[in-house]
Parts: sequence; structure tokens; C-alpha cells
Amino acid sequence: MSRLHVVSGKGGTGKTTVAAALALALATEGRRTLLVEVEGRQGIAQLFETEALPYEERKIAVGPASEGASRSDSARGGGGRRAGEVHALAIDAERALLDYLQMFYKLGSAGRALKKLGAIDFATTIAPGLRDVLLTGKACEAVRRKDKQGRFVYDAVVMDAPPTGRITRFLNVNDEVAGLAKIGPIHNQAQAVMRVLKSPETAVHLVTLLEEMPVQETADGVAELRAAGLPVGGIVINMTRPALLDNGDLDLLAARGARAGVAKALSQAGLGGARRGGLADRLIDPLLEQAREHAERVELERAEHAELTAIGLPTYELELLPEGVDLAGLYQLARDLRKQGPI
Repeated sequence: MSRLHVVSGKGGTGKTTVAAALALALATEGRRTLLVEVEGRQGIAQLFETEALPYEERKIAVGPASEGASRSDSARGGGGRRAGEVHALAIDAERALLDYLQMFYKLGSAGRALKKLGAIDFATTIAPGLRDVLLTGKACEAVRRKDKQGRFVYDAVVMDAPPTGRITRFLNVNDEVAGLAKIGPIHNQAQAVMRVLKSPETAVHLVTLLEEMPVQETADGVAELRAAGLPVGGIVINMTRPALLDNGDLDLLAARGARAGVAKALSQAGLGGARRGGLADRLIDPLLEQAREHAERVELERAEHAELTAIGLPTYELELLPEGVDLAGLYQLARDLRKQGPI
């Protein structure tokens, strides 16, 4: 069976970006990765600067270049190693249900008639557990699928899953459909899905920022996943920023006599005279305030980092990209993930 990576995280933490970067990172040395979207936002298509993803799987990228290649080379998939491939799929619950009905009940045109009548949308609305079985089931089918030679079609499947607050319920489909179907194809499908989701080949990764609310939601999510018996992988700390100053630097700047040295340095940089009341002197207090805010942020981030470390899972860090996440930046994040070891 291929490996299944489920990526979740609080809204705003960049989970879709991390899922895309992970899919790229795994697509190395000829490996094939499937990147699956289940929320219908077409965020993956935007990241890869391609047209909206269809329900059918299609190739959208090749793996990152070897170390030392430029960002532009990486975005084109160049490099010395044999590149892998990233395929993508946007799973639609309605289409998945039609496939399911055709597979088990051979409805054919009757299934299309149900769609026109709105019965498909009705069914997935009143039974959200069924919707989750269909969405996760499609990804799990890709994990188990083999080609004519008996080899797995994909080496890895990466799912851009719902946010942390809903991830346990989304994945725990067996409980969700327990009241819907005790026996029959739906029940059997849920059982098959859970065998994949609770296997050693599955890992649920949580994306967070070094901020209080995302860190707390990550800790709560890990606890819920563990309680449900779902395999937790690692924690990806996204959009980290370098510590330019710490409290020791701030104390040095605020010390008596330091003002004159700072004023002189500013003056030498062409920012006015260093005399008392001059332009350079007037810049010192605003600069010290910015330095103080920066030092406070660094201290808070270190405390949040310690909270994440205490959870006891592998952690990975991705830096904030000053230019934003374009296609080249996505390849850069993929290389950064690869450098930090297997995930």
C-alpha cells in the first residue's frame, strides 16, 4: 500500500501550501505523488498556477531539482536527479457518490437522473458522515490502487484535509456512519476506509504558526486524533521568521550611553545630525520601540515553540517567504522539507 499523508491545520496557517510542498518533496527520484483536495476551494490549482482541477487525476508538476539549482530551474522541474511527478485531483462528493452508486448498484442513467433531481446533494447534506466516507474513500482507493504489473500507481498520496477543528470527525468515518448503516456497502466502505486511515502507512500532519491560538488548536487536535486511534505524524511550523534581536540586544540599546552611539551611527548613515534633538536623535525612540516589540515577539514565539516540542512529535519548520508563495517559492518550501528528513 502507498503511504497516505493527511495535512490539516487551523485556518490561516497555510495548510494547503504545506500539503502542496509536501507532495512536491515526495515526488523525487521518479516517484509519483497524488495531491488530493477535498474542500472544493481550488487552492491547489492556484498554487501551481494551473487551471481548476477536474474530478479526474492529472499531472500538474514534476519534482524539485537537485540541490544547487536555481529557483527558476526548480519551478521548471530541472535538475540532475530523475524527477518524479505530482498528479492532482479535486474530489467532489456528488461525483464520488455517483461513482459509488454505479459501482455497487449499477444505476447508470438512473444515477444521473438522481443528480438532476437534486437527490445526490440532498443525501450528502442530511448525512454528512456519508459525504466524508465518499471523500476519504476516494483518497484511500488511490492509496490501494495498482497497475497491470501489480505495482502501486502512486508512491504517496497527500490529502489537503479540512481544518484541525474538524479533522478527527472527518477521518473517523466509521463512527460517523454507525447510525447511518449497520450493514451493507456503505458500512463495508467505511470499514475499508478505516483500515487504511488507521494503518501504519497513514500519518496525519498538523500545520501551525508560532501563535497562541494555532498552537493550542494543534495540541487539542493531536489529543483528539490520539484518542480516536488515528495515527499522528508530525507538526509543521509554518511561516517562521528569524530572530533579529533578543532581550540582551535590547538591554544594550537601552543602556545609558548607548543612545549617543546609535545617534552617531544613524548620522554616519546620512540620517541627520547626531546632536541632541537632531533627526538622528529623534529616530532612536521609535527604533527602540520597534526593537522592543520584536524582542517580545521572539520571546512569545520561543514559548509557543516549547509548547509544541512538549507534545512529543517530530517538528519541521518552514520560513516565511518575503516574496509570497509563488510557484518558485513552493519548490523552495519542498526543498526545505526534504532537507529536514523524512516526513
